[in-house]
Amino acid sequence: MVAGSAITDDDDQPPTAFATTLRSAIATSGLSLDRIQARLLARGASVSVTALSYWQSGKRQPERQSSLSAVRVLEEVLAVPAGSLLSLLPPPRPRGASSRRSRATTEQPMTFPLEALQALLEKVGAPNALEQHHQLKLVGLHDLCEIAADGGQRAVTARAVFQAGADGQDRWLLVYAQGDPDAGPPVLNTLRNCHVGRAEVDVEHGLTVAELLFDRPIDRGETHLIEYSLTNPGPPYPECRNTHYREFRRPVREYLLEVRFDPDTIPAKCWQYSRQGTSPLDRKELKPDQGSGVHAVALDFGPGVFGIDWEY
Repeated sequence: MVAGSAITDDDDQPPTAFATTLRSAIATSGLSLDRIQARLLARGASVSVTALSYWQSGKRQPERQSSLSAVRVLEEVLAVPAGSLLSLLPPPRPRGASSRRSRATTEQPMTFPLEALQALLEKVGAPNALEQHHQLKLVGLHDLCEIAADGGQRAVTARAVFQAGADGQDRWLLVYAQGDPDAGPPVLNTLRNCHVGRAEVDVEHGLTVAELLFDRPIDRGETHLIEYSLTNPGPPYPECRNTHYREFRRPVREYLLEVRFDPDTIPAKCWQYSRQGTSPLDRKELKPDQGSGVHAVALDFGPGVFGIDWEY
């Protein structure tokens, strides 16, 4: 992130639900912003009085992971139900200039400019991929995200199952956005039933587009399973902003997301989050299992965003 908050385009814009609820909670508490800041600091959360003022006015909203963590403490200070403020915030936003774009719909990707994606699609010979009617349906998807001891992303392994809606379907287009563009693109390896065709990388935006060519074409009604991985060199491993998610432009029948942590650096808290269209963000706390990981499942989901985030 380049800033802790997103600045609205117009100071006269109506306050967000988060701002309205926060302002009401502050008024009910009877605490001044100075006293709230002091109580946050005593609990290990550092937030300026100016930031608190901007949050309650709607001029800015918490965005960095440290700011989101501070909101959880703020809920305690204001004696409001856990999650009542966080649930009114959108999913973690991207770094860079594109973070100031509106994300009201799933037509504009969250983590990179649409123009950057379109340029790569043209380079791999699929300029109409975003608009055309697709005859290959994503039936199921399983992501395993591995987090290293330094909190960076070591690798993502994905297993996808497709069903053909027409004869001769022989490829799937992978679009992947690196959470830390400065780290460079990950290494793409195909593991089962596919190989890499044309591939292009936008280093500035940490964006990779690649054709995954099936070992054989499939006809209408047939299914095909592929597996691939995206691996990062390290340590240090690329920053992932304590989150991993997928943006679905089309519905998926089943999405399983696993995040596995280093046993010595398991987060204090984890949450799953999702949002479809312009509906409010839905969040639910997750408990790590004995394998040092958490998982979340989405059924008949999309278009929308589904992911897991955490704090140490």
